Amino acid sequence: MRTTTDAAQDCVAAVDAIFAAVFARVDEWRSHVERLTELADGVVSSTAVDTLIESMVVPELERAGALEIGGGFVAAPGFLADAEWHLAWWLGGTAGGRTGSAPRVRRLVATEDPRDDAFRDYTTLEWWRVPASTRAQHITGPYVDYLCTDDYTLTLTAPVVFSGAMVGVVGADLYVADVERSILPSLRSVAETTTLVNAWGRVVVSTDPHLATGSILRAGGERVAFTGESTLADGRRVLPCGSTNLAVVVG
Repeated sequence: MRTTTDAAQDCVAAVDAIFAAVFARVDEWRSHVERLTELADGVVSSTAVDTLIESMVVPELERAGALEIGGGFVAAPGFLADAEWHLAWWLGGTAGGRTGSAPRVRRLVATEDPRDDAFRDYTTLEWWRVPASTRAQHITGPYVDYLCTDDYTLTLTAPVVFSGAMVGVVGADLYVADVERSILPSLRSVAETTTLVNAWGRVVVSTDPHLATGSILRAGGERVAFTGESTLADGRRVLPCGSTNLAVVVG
């Protein structure tokens, strides 16, 4: 007979597998950008990056059943030879609220001139800051992405490195609703209430209808942050999900 512990561990494995598959594609994109940079001896144009990223990302966004609804490369300020700031990012599916006869995949139009009132310094954002600090892959969210998707989103990013310096990040956007459809059966297989949260206790998906996406999981009235496998004061168990910065909370 399968125990609650067995079901919870299976749930953790299922969550890890879903995100590992996306990160595998992100890592492939990263390796190609690093290779382009090496061949150009660090002198890379925005056109070269755009051409490469489009050739890799657009087919994935057009693939039937793809979980990704956006993806691309964001350059470190000053890395590209002809652009101080640059985003090579494409949107697919219904990202950005596109309907009707609009193209299924489109390029994200972003303001890259710091003198423009609409400019935003992306190096201050979590999906950039954490990989820049840790030099490791990271999952940001759930958050409402008003720039790309206008819905609860998870952004997966990984650092691109050349000569020891981070020259940008590659990444992919996922709708939380799509992730929920993928993992909810695994969460529901656990007899107890099961919730997927990020490292700061923000709810991604839960079998508890009172825990909405984006809400904060609390224990004893206090917001909870997770650093590893543990037991909360109220007895709920925290199980980290493999190499991600997410955790399953059971109980």
